[in-house]
Amino acid sequence: MRDLFKLFIAVVIFSAFSGGVLATVRNATQDRIEYQQLVFVKGPAINLIMDGCTNDPLQDRFKMKDQDKERDFFVGEFDGKKNVVAFETYGKGFGGDIGVITAIDVDTDKIIGVAVTTHSETPGVGSKAKTDPGFRDQFTDQVVTDIFKVKPDGGQIDAISGATVSSRGVAAAVAQSGEIYKRLKDDLKNKLKASQG
Repeated sequence: MRDLFKLFIAVVIFSAFSGGVLATVRNATQDRIEYQQLVFVKGPAINLIMDGCTNDPLQDRFKMKDQDKERDFFVGEFDGKKNVVAFETYGKGFGGDIGVITAIDVDTDKIIGVAVTTHSETPGVGSKAKTDPGFRDQFTDQVVTDIFKVKPDGGQIDAISGATVSSRGVAAAVAQSGEIYKRLKDDLKNKLKASQG
């Protein structure tokens, strides 16, 4: 019985030590992982839709609380004015969640661009939601608070042929960005105004 107790204590000590090491490694690498995701996953999408801005939106960003979640907002400066914010939302695709970055001009409430960041859609079909500029361009210059649906659902967005579910997921993510924008619009405008100096 005494040997069993010693074994139990040894397992507990080893587990506590291992857990501590894993937690330390996770904490030490978390910032680096977040930065890598920012540069290599979100970065290309943000740079695509913020083409022509005079600042670096990946560096010029801030976090803001939205209900129970903290969101990253990327700032775009156009014509000497920081009046564009971009942030990520998610819609349900055929293969899982589709991450979508939507950039919005806070002066006009219009979308200046939409780009897919992550997806698990079928290559060559659903993946066109990320690569087809004609599909993405349908959202540009639309008021972000409009209702976005694909035409088979009674909306105004032409779905990608053979990828209605993926198209629906992108439209849902853009619609979600409109809801978030409505909730945070005043705070976003104040934050952008404060950053002008």
